[in-house]
Amino acid sequence: MNVLVINCGSSSLKYQVIHSESEEALAKGLCERIGIDGRLVYQPKGGEKEITEAPMPTHTEAVRMVLDALVNEKTGVLHSLDEIDAVGHRLVHGGEKFSASTLIDEDVIRAVEECSDLAPLHNPANLIGVRACKEVLKDVPMVGVFDTAFHQTMPKEAFLYGIPYEYYEKYKVRKYGFHGTSHDFVSKRAAEFLGRPYGALKTVVCHLGNGASVCAVLNGKSVDTSMGLSPLEGLIMGTRSGDIDPSAIEFLAKKEGLDIDGILNVLNKESGVYGLSGVSSDFRDLENAANEGNERARLAREVFCYRVAKYIGSYAAAMNGVDAVCFTAGLGENDGKVRAMVCGYLGYLGVELDDAANTVRGEEKVISAPGSKVSVLVIPTNEELAICRETVALIQ
Repeated sequence: MNVLVINCGSSSLKYQVIHSESEEALAKGLCERIGIDGRLVYQPKGGEKEITEAPMPTHTEAVRMVLDALVNEKTGVLHSLDEIDAVGHRLVHGGEKFSASTLIDEDVIRAVEECSDLAPLHNPANLIGVRACKEVLKDVPMVGVFDTAFHQTMPKEAFLYGIPYEYYEKYKVRKYGFHGTSHDFVSKRAAEFLGRPYGALKTVVCHLGNGASVCAVLNGKSVDTSMGLSPLEGLIMGTRSGDIDPSAIEFLAKKEGLDIDGILNVLNKESGVYGLSGVSSDFRDLENAANEGNERARLAREVFCYRVAKYIGSYAAAMNGVDAVCFTAGLGENDGKVRAMVCGYLGYLGVELDDAANTVRGEEKVISAPGSKVSVLVIPTNEELAICRETVALIQ
């Protein structure tokens, strides 16, 4: 089965075509600057990356360009569009309506629309991709895979906020969590890699990138995670503040003359390690600056690692122990210094790193020492493959 995986943003569209039996990506790429001028990036398996500049007024034109590239006589990977058996869509927020992936029909689209006030930047963009694909691939079954679904197993004591309960009843204000597809994929793969039963493992997954979150996976189920009602809660991130005293919002608003939109812009786009360092949201830039003596860049990295370690510790408490700690996503997979800084706080858990193994970048590996009481692993995430698997399971 060939599955087209779509991850649609407000002005972009990432895609892969995956052959479900071999789990190989036949082609991948993205459309960007949709609604501005338009650029298609296309790379077939084993081939060179191709870039095409062309008008993309809407996502429908972007989808058409992707499909044309896939069946192109010279570099296409499909003979015809009939070879696309299903489409898997990344959908960010399913609220409490969706605890698992689902076949997309008009009722599902309406339900996702109703959740849009919980994810105003993401859900409408995701649905644009759904509608564009439905317009072009009319008879192909489509599946929605939700970022929030994996975390729907969290108990109430983990997801409720300490605010009047009526706000949960009326508006569903609660912790939802994100990166669920990644946390699900990585925790399962870690169990396979260790040869341990997934249903009897206590795992903490650290998805560390420009957006970052930590998840406690107990016996195969998410029981807590660091992101909340929105992706702003939790860890300090590239440009997001993470956890902050709510009173600081009022204080800063008055001091700086900002309204709520202005404050949220600061917390989402001007904070995190970028705001702390004044240098960059990219950890590679921070490391270079720190090596050149920039104290704020060094401090930003340390504050980030400290917060990650605190969440790992709290989730070890929530699960009454931990068997494995996994690092994934761009930073987690590639920055051994960050992993070492985080694990440096975890001696009380019996964590011991193998310094030589910890030099690994972007490949599966146990990086803890043989005598470590907790296994520490690098597990590259593959959200597109996870979406493909969910899609195939539902279609079949």
